[in-house]
Order: sequence, then C-alpha cells, then structure tokens
Amino acid sequence: MERIAARAREDVRAARVHDPAARSGLEIVLAYPGVHAVWVHRVAHRWWRSPGLRLPARLLSQFARFLTGVEIHPGARIGRRLFIDHGMGVVIGETAVIGDDVMLYHAVTLGGKSTRREQRHPTLGDRVTVGAGATILGPVHIGSDSSVGAGAVVVKDAPAGAILVGIPARDLSQQASTGPGSLTDPAFYLDPGIYI
Repeated sequence: MERIAARAREDVRAARVHDPAARSGLEIVLAYPGVHAVWVHRVAHRWWRSPGLRLPARLLSQFARFLTGVEIHPGARIGRRLFIDHGMGVVIGETAVIGDDVMLYHAVTLGGKSTRREQRHPTLGDRVTVGAGATILGPVHIGSDSSVGAGAVVVKDAPAGAILVGIPARDLSQQASTGPGSLTDPAFYLDPGIYI
C-alpha cells in the first residue's frame, strides 16, 4: 500500500512539473483525467498479467476510457511518472511500451499496423514528449529525450534526441543548432514545406 501511495505522489509531482496550470496537488488528484487513467491502468495491467483476469482487466480499462476519454490497453507497459495532459482522445495499444518521465498531449495515438499477435505498437524511451494529435504507428522505437511534434505521423524508428515533425515525420534534430536554416532561425518557421 505504501508503494502505491508513493507512486501516486510521484504522478502528482510529475503533473505539477509538466503543467504550469496546476494549482495544487489536490486539484490534480480530483480533476486530471490523464492522471486518473494512469492510476486505473496500473490496476488493469496487474489484472491482465494474472491468470483468469484478462476480461475483468479489459472491462476496467473500458470503464476508465468512459470516465477519462483515455484508452490504455491493459497489456501496455508504462514506466513511472507518465503524464497525459488533457487526456481526451489518447489511445495506447496493447503492446506499447512507454519509458519513464514521458509526456503525452491530447489525441495522441500509439497504434499498431499489424493484425498478428506480435509486438505491433511503439516503444517510447525515457523523457519523450509527444505533441497533440501525433500518431506513432507500428513497432517503431523512439529514442529517449525525443520530441514528436503536434500532428506528426511517425512510422520509422528515431534515435535518442530526435525532433520529429511532419507527415510522414522526419527528424530535424540535425537542424536544431543555431544559424541559418536551424530551428532557432526565424526563417525556418516561414518555410511552408516544413509541415508537409
């Protein structure tokens, strides 16, 4: 019980770190559906791994989806301090693996491309941030400390520290230095091709 309480406190602290709108720990506990979804997932995942409890695990995860707008399959493996900001529309598939200190914004999909029983969902390393509406499909691996831009569609592996934008997503981390054509160059954001 003490371990559960400690993990819950970690989640509340993570929410406060990631969300400047959070006014108090009590507000997070009572009004953050992304946090609630993660808490319910921990129970559902434990049931999923127990013999004979897969159906109750699925039913619990669907109930959490109804309450929070976040669908996390009970088979997904989630690390510590995952923060789902706003939550609504997030989908995390059965074989997805999420590292520690990951942040997902609303409408993120960690989806599969295969119908076979295999690793078919993404793996996110530690400290990955995935922007609103981004979709990561298939058994791709996103390296630690990477950022996925809002609306990006990722279908290929990305190294640690990647900055992924566009459809299909491409890694702009090599352009992240300073100077002409870099992410810090104001002209970079005027290039209409950057989002396609």
